Amino acid sequence: MVDGTSDPAARVSSANTEAIVHGGNLHEAAARYGIPYAQWLDLSTGINPHGYPVPPVPADAWRRLPDDGDDFAACAARYYGAPDAAHVLPVAGSQAAIRTLPTLLPRSRVGIASLTYSEYAPAFSRAGHEVAPLDVAWHDLPDALTHVVIVNPNNPSAAYLNADKLLHWHAQLSARGGTLLVDEAFADTMPAESLAGRTHLDGLIVLRSPGKFFGLAGVRAGFVLAAPALLDTLRKTLGAWTVSGPARHAVKAAFADEAWQAQMRTHLVSESARLVRSLREHGFSTHSTPLFAWTDDVRAAALHEALARRGVWTRLFTSTGSVRFGLPASEQEWMRLEECLSDAVRTIDRMQAR
Repeated sequence: MVDGTSDPAARVSSANTEAIVHGGNLHEAAARYGIPYAQWLDLSTGINPHGYPVPPVPADAWRRLPDDGDDFAACAARYYGAPDAAHVLPVAGSQAAIRTLPTLLPRSRVGIASLTYSEYAPAFSRAGHEVAPLDVAWHDLPDALTHVVIVNPNNPSAAYLNADKLLHWHAQLSARGGTLLVDEAFADTMPAESLAGRTHLDGLIVLRSPGKFFGLAGVRAGFVLAAPALLDTLRKTLGAWTVSGPARHAVKAAFADEAWQAQMRTHLVSESARLVRSLREHGFSTHSTPLFAWTDDVRAAALHEALARRGVWTRLFTSTGSVRFGLPASEQEWMRLEECLSDAVRTIDRMQAR
């Protein structure tokens, strides 16, 4: 989905020319609203604000080339529940895979939801695929679809499809020689629901990222989980040393820390409930994951603008007028959000009363 239009045909035709908007663009917000960068409360991403406390990086991680013999893939396989290391390929963030995988799949028609992570439709369009709108309410996929992309849970709507439905879709696509690509960037908070353990199946690709749950987006590491033959082709396409030594050190430590993971899952559920409660108390219906909340209330775009004028940056999806909120990092930030929400809603109500 390219923000700015809700028409699928127009969206695809403009995929190569329109800039793709992401959260985290705080310098742009600072310039637009004239508020210094350091004064913003940035809630525009779904990245855990309580990031994993990475231990000191060994000197060798800086001066040696990354070595695939360090069991990095095996560590990821254990954490994600993949069959084994042969079914895991580390990459320089999921973005590298999103841009490359469409070039490796047979050109055909690919189904992508109209509101989902904005990189997929342009990537498949550039690679020569025809992008068609996907209705996640379908039980059986249309015969015309050969490939399907699902972000699960979806970013930004938080919608979730259960494993049985996804495997049903995979069986249909596999029979056509197609592929089901499932992006599980936000699935760490519900590991039992992942399809990572099924990636021995041909035609099933699962993308995972430590950036969201572990709060390690800056290391630019990700993982493609799939059958070894596809991963071998992808490995040859991407080349050597896709993930740096310091990044490997950070992610391996995070994957091994089961106590931190369990505690953080509980903490994020509590904080997400607090965010949802706050938005609903101000009259906004919401959908959420433990890492973000999303509202498509008719006042959502006005709320985004009003908060921005108060130095609170949220993620606006212009095609739907909906807004996503990430989690504040501290009690001080929670108090600021609550104050700004109350003030923003009063402003919106006054404007609507005129």
